[in-house]
Amino acid sequence: MPKISNVYQDKKSNKWYFVANLGYDEHGKRIRHWERGYSTQKKAKEAYDEYMSNYSKTAVKTNSTMSYQEFYETYFEPDYKRSVSPRTFENRVSSMRLHFAYFFKRKLKDINAPMMKKWQNKLSEDYSNAYIRNICGLFQMSLDLAVKLGLLQTNVAKQVGNVKKDKLNVDFWTREEFEKVISTFDISDYYEHYAFIVIWLLFMTGLRFGEAQALEWDCDIDIINKTLTVNKSMYYKNAKEFYITEPKTRAGNRVIALDEDTIEHLKKWHEIQSKNVPSRYVLSYNGLPTNKSVSRNIIVQHAKLAKVHRIKTHALRHSHASLLISLGENALVVRDRLGHEDIETTLGTYGHLYPNTNRAVADKLGNLISVSTTEIAHRNLISNQHVKRQK
Repeated sequence: MPKISNVYQDKKSNKWYFVANLGYDEHGKRIRHWERGYSTQKKAKEAYDEYMSNYSKTAVKTNSTMSYQEFYETYFEPDYKRSVSPRTFENRVSSMRLHFAYFFKRKLKDINAPMMKKWQNKLSEDYSNAYIRNICGLFQMSLDLAVKLGLLQTNVAKQVGNVKKDKLNVDFWTREEFEKVISTFDISDYYEHYAFIVIWLLFMTGLRFGEAQALEWDCDIDIINKTLTVNKSMYYKNAKEFYITEPKTRAGNRVIALDEDTIEHLKKWHEIQSKNVPSRYVLSYNGLPTNKSVSRNIIVQHAKLAKVHRIKTHALRHSHASLLISLGENALVVRDRLGHEDIETTLGTYGHLYPNTNRAVADKLGNLISVSTTEIAHRNLISNQHVKRQK
């Protein structure tokens, strides 16, 4: 007999019963309802469906006065904060409060499809599709919780769907552009030397910024073996609040081989840093880990001096991937060096940068297979149709 969700058979009495999961109470305790004594599985299922239908109507009616703001502040934000890392929560909470405020004065049960679509259209006037997709995904997550708690029957955000995903546009500096930028630094100046090493290291290793922030001289830089170890990242809120975290992915734990030039630049920087403001962190000019806004300012200033287009800090990671591809490295090498979880991520992001080798493959296949006639070729033709054989 096929299993039916929420319907079970009592092994002692052979009677059927159902268990209705009704969400959680205000203390986070699961709410359930049992009804027993049904002679067949079908009857237990029908009773379950009827009960859930009646309960859903009652639940929505009971909570008909709850505003979305009350739900968000009482249930969703605290639940979301517990479920993600502090860095993720800090990065997203201000955006959620800003954009979800559109629904704050609405009753939770009154949020409908036209209202959702109007909200999405309003967001599209000022924000990128990638940003809107993220915000709408979080809002959908909030209504998922409302359904789970029995406050809504359905998730209208799923009904409307998210905005269309744009094709990823990967911005980066070419090797020629990077050479122009890097030539604008005056490394005889202490701060300029620091700025140089920030941009150089990110471009030549493809590190995520949080990974670069967390690099320490003693345990992560091996001058002798010319390697850089990545086994941590950094959550940096401000100069007084920062701490070490796990890498973004399991594949984030990796060892990156360094080229001779990068090793020499690191050695010189360590010497200069030690004479001015010694620090355990590689990317530091004042003893503290570097701030992302500093790297942004460095890029803005020196891109202007070099007369090349301005990129974001993360685009230095894309620039490294582009450089590897231009040198003929395959996607597996790029994946491992960047610390991607799987090859799909690498190909999905950088696949379009690889040259079209379709014709080159065809050329290699030409004259590859030799064909010689043997006695087998002169066997009697086996066919279910009469055909005239050529002699």
